[in-house]
Amino acid sequence: MFIRRENFKQFITLYPVVSSIIAINFIVFLLTLVPGFGERLLYTGMSVNGLIAQGEWWRIITSMFLHVGFTHVLFNMFSLFLFGPELEKIAGKMRFLTIYFLAGIFGNAATFLTQEPTYASVGASGALYGIFGAFAALVYYTRHLFPQLKQIILPLIVISVIMTFLMPNINIAAHLGGLIAGFILGIVYFNPKNMVRWREKNIRRVK
Repeated sequence: MFIRRENFKQFITLYPVVSSIIAINFIVFLLTLVPGFGERLLYTGMSVNGLIAQGEWWRIITSMFLHVGFTHVLFNMFSLFLFGPELEKIAGKMRFLTIYFLAGIFGNAATFLTQEPTYASVGASGALYGIFGAFAALVYYTRHLFPQLKQIILPLIVISVIMTFLMPNINIAAHLGGLIAGFILGIVYFNPKNMVRWREKNIRRVK
């Protein structure tokens, strides 16, 4: 399920949203390495609670595309590379994009509401946890039809949540907020009635 066998061209063709997000994150990271400009870009876009409270609301969104250090961006984008394609295939491009962005925004909003004004953060982790949350909703609906899916997804989610509390310098509020948002959106999107409606629309388009 999460083993990628596509070549580069096939991956981009099959998963354009995931591919675009990965490309944007790496491009933005490279821009942050440019002397002078990179520092301004990082500090203008990072999520800083006090500045958000003063009206710089865009930071809730822009911080999702900023990372500090190559390891940070590599780990997050590798996670998106592994887990994003299957969700994009199941949910569709626009629904996947909605899950990713709203989970990231909700995670940063949770950070804003629960942390002190001086708290600052960057990274796509909240959006990535939204993907895990959406998969959890899919497990909920398919628990009797595909019990093997539960055996794959639930351990991943449990381990990810545990690591959230064990690893240093982790934005716990963004992780948990993104996870909850992804689950709620997944409950709506993967409702069996909606899934049937999507299939019927796709069949009519093919005809």
